[in-house]
Amino acid sequence: MRLLLDTHVFLWLLAEPERLGDRIDSLQDPGNQLFLSAASSWEIAIKVQIGRLELPDEPKRYVPDRMRAIGAEPLPVQHTHALAVAELPPIHRDPFDRLLVAQARNQRLRIVTADAQITRYEVDALVV
Repeated sequence: MRLLLDTHVFLWLLAEPERLGDRIDSLQDPGNQLFLSAASSWEIAIKVQIGRLELPDEPKRYVPDRMRAIGAEPLPVQHTHALAVAELPPIHRDPFDRLLVAQARNQRLRIVTADAQITRYEVDALVV
């Protein structure tokens, strides 16, 4: 499976794996391919800057180091991804989540999330 990690799932995977429950097996299965969107890096950087997220290192080191540790591949944000957000129904107000949904749909990825609202979109989702 090709799995796009929602930002919180990426953060929990190494720091709080117990929050992922039995879905951790899917994320650690070497047969699955993990992806992290540049949108998640952007979200992490913003949340650290405004004091809503604390990390043990600066985001510019933390994110790439953790991506390497879990074997996640980077997923750039392309214009087609950003423009596809306009095609989504207004289910979710979070711009980061909407972009991740658009990317998952466009790239045919299963999005891994703890946000049950994501399942209301026409997207392949795995809820942890």
